[in-house]
Amino acid sequence: MTLDKDRLERVRGWAQRYVDARTFAGLSVLILQDGDEVFFDARGLRDLESEAPFERDTVVRLYSMTKPITSLALMTLVEEGHLHLDAPLSRFLPEFAAPQALIPGASHLDQVAPCAVPTLHQLLTHRSGLSYAFNPGLVPAEMAARDLTFAPRAGTLAEGCRRLAELPLAFAPGTRWEYSVGIDVIGRVIEVVTGQSLAEVFQQRIFDPLGMSETGFVVAENQADRFATLYTPLPGDAMDLNATATEGDSLRFVDGPSGSPFLDPTCLSGGGGLVGTIDDYARFAEAMRRGGQGIVSRATAAFMMRNHLPGDIAALGPSSFAEQPMRGVGFGIGGAVVLNAGISGVPGSVGDFSWGGMASTFFWIDPVHDLTTVMFTQLSPSSATPARAELKALVHGALM
Repeated sequence: MTLDKDRLERVRGWAQRYVDARTFAGLSVLILQDGDEVFFDARGLRDLESEAPFERDTVVRLYSMTKPITSLALMTLVEEGHLHLDAPLSRFLPEFAAPQALIPGASHLDQVAPCAVPTLHQLLTHRSGLSYAFNPGLVPAEMAARDLTFAPRAGTLAEGCRRLAELPLAFAPGTRWEYSVGIDVIGRVIEVVTGQSLAEVFQQRIFDPLGMSETGFVVAENQADRFATLYTPLPGDAMDLNATATEGDSLRFVDGPSGSPFLDPTCLSGGGGLVGTIDDYARFAEAMRRGGQGIVSRATAAFMMRNHLPGDIAALGPSSFAEQPMRGVGFGIGGAVVLNAGISGVPGSVGDFSWGGMASTFFWIDPVHDLTTVMFTQLSPSSATPARAELKALVHGALM
């Protein structure tokens, strides 16, 4: 099937409605089919105060769309025989050598029992027992109290992992699915194995080969005047994925180009630290769609985009937030995999591989129709709108 250009024009009207409603300050959408650009649109503002337009070269915070890139970097090391996915985390980070997990029904952090060391595979697929500070539960609450967020200025990646190891796991590895900082920890494993910083690994193994010159952990000097402002509809914490907006300004300022922690980060977060442009991210997504494009083999790319869970995410009893639906959707190495679009309730193809970020960014690869779609905006939290599901429906509605 090919994309009908007249039907794709609906995307522009949809995007304008979000801008007119002051839900998004600005956004862009890029769609490729068979590697050829078939649609691009950018509208609204990247900064309300200066009225600077949201353009094709606007630089955004990728947040969790960093995770698939970190996962790809680890798989290059797997291909080279430096490690294997069932290796215990403690082989690389000794601080995780004697973990304990909360017992089922625990009401205090000291109600724990010894458990197995999580494997790299469990970290990659969010089954390690680690969590996020914004999730419900005892461990997330303690993470929030200790500011264990792997935010840009939250110490170094090595320090964050050492502090994380002081806490119990939220559950025994392998028994549940819970969105977590596991891929931040994978970033540290990559550093230990290579003897390089995560930034150096990304540059050499992914960014340079793919021509991703606008992506990195730091907003470069030549990007500062193109860096978008981050907004939130929430009156409180913009990173509270479980909160709901109240009356008032729908676009409250969170972080702008001046003084942003992304100008001089100390923590190279493999789970959420990258900034970049829409064309750069499309290069990464297209490399995956094309079978690794030499970064990894075609077989390894296909392995990454398969479901690595025994069923869908919902079957593993998650109580956490996720960037995707949980019913009818599995999880691969670095992203979600559609198993049954009918059960998920979102139009799509079996095998769609995707993920999103805290600031409502989103990408997906459709292997059935050879599509790559990337959407950029800067509104946190991503749970504030149904934009991702709507965009998938719009694109599917143009397949004729």
